[in-house]
Amino acid sequence: MDRLCEIVYICVMAVQKRSDPDWEDLRYFLALARHGSLSAAARALKVSHATVARRVASLEAALQAPLFDRKADGYAPTARGRRVEQLARTMEDAARASADLTSPDAGLSGLVRLTMARSMAERFVVDRLGDFHRQHPGIDLEIIADSRVISLSRREADIAIRFGRPKDSDLLARRLSSVAFSFYASRGYAKALGKNPSPAMIGFDDDNEFIADATWLNREFPQARFIIRTNSQSTQAATARAGLGVAQLPLHVGNDDPRLVPVKLAKNPPDREVWMLLRKDVARLPRVRAVADYLAAMFRRDRRVLTG
Repeated sequence: MDRLCEIVYICVMAVQKRSDPDWEDLRYFLALARHGSLSAAARALKVSHATVARRVASLEAALQAPLFDRKADGYAPTARGRRVEQLARTMEDAARASADLTSPDAGLSGLVRLTMARSMAERFVVDRLGDFHRQHPGIDLEIIADSRVISLSRREADIAIRFGRPKDSDLLARRLSSVAFSFYASRGYAKALGKNPSPAMIGFDDDNEFIADATWLNREFPQARFIIRTNSQSTQAATARAGLGVAQLPLHVGNDDPRLVPVKLAKNPPDREVWMLLRKDVARLPRVRAVADYLAAMFRRDRRVLTG
C-alpha cells in the first residue's frame, strides 16, 4: 500500500499543472517496459505503435524525465523508469486484486503471466493447455519463453517454471518433476560415431553459459569442438537433425523427433529438477491458483514424457 501511495503521489505532483491527467498512460508505459518494443507493446494492447509512443511520451512529459533509453534493439527503462515500473506494477496488482473482489467468478478471469525455457514451453506445456482454456475460458495466459531469468520480484511474471532447486526464500516453490537428458544425433551421424571418437558438439552460445546444461557440457567435454552454438534448444535439435553434430537435449525434445536417435558418449547428462515458483502476493488470487494447480497436475500426469 505504501508503494501504491508513493506512485500516486509522484504522478499527482508531476501532473499538477496538467488540466487533464490520464492514468491510462501508466498502462502503456508498463506494456513497453514489459515487451521492450513499440510493436510488441502495441500488439499486446491491440493498438497502434504510434498510440503507445504517444502515451509514453505523455507520461514522460508529466513526470518531466525520460523513462526509456531508445536503443537499436528496443526500449530499456532508465533508472527513473525502473522505479516507476516497480511502483506501477504495484498499482496494476492492486487493481487486479480489487477486480477479483467484485464477485467469486471475477477471480477466474484476467491475465496470468508465465515464464519458462523455450523448449519447455514449445515442446511440452503449450500442447497441453487446451483443457485449461476449456475449463477456464476467462483466463488469458502470457507465456514468456526465454532462457534468461525473468524476475518475479520485479513482477515481470506471476509464475515461473525453472530448472534447479530455488534459492529465493521470498517465493513459494513447488517441485513439479525431474527432466532427463540425453545426447542426440541424426541416424547417419550416429552410425558414423564409431569411427569418430571426437564428435562435433552442438551447444549454447556464450550468453547462455550460465545455464546448467551448458556448464555441465563445457566442464565434462572441455576439448570438444562446438561446431554450432545457439541460445535455442529447438535450433540445437534442428542442427543435430541436419547431421552436423551431437546435441544434449531433454528427452521430451529429443524423443519427440523421429529423425533423431539417442547416442552414447563417455558421460551421460544428469537429470534436472523442475520447480514452479510463485510470488506470495499473487499466489492467493483465484486465477493464479487455477493456473498453478493445472500446471502441477499436468506435470504429474505426464511426467513419463519428461523422465523417460
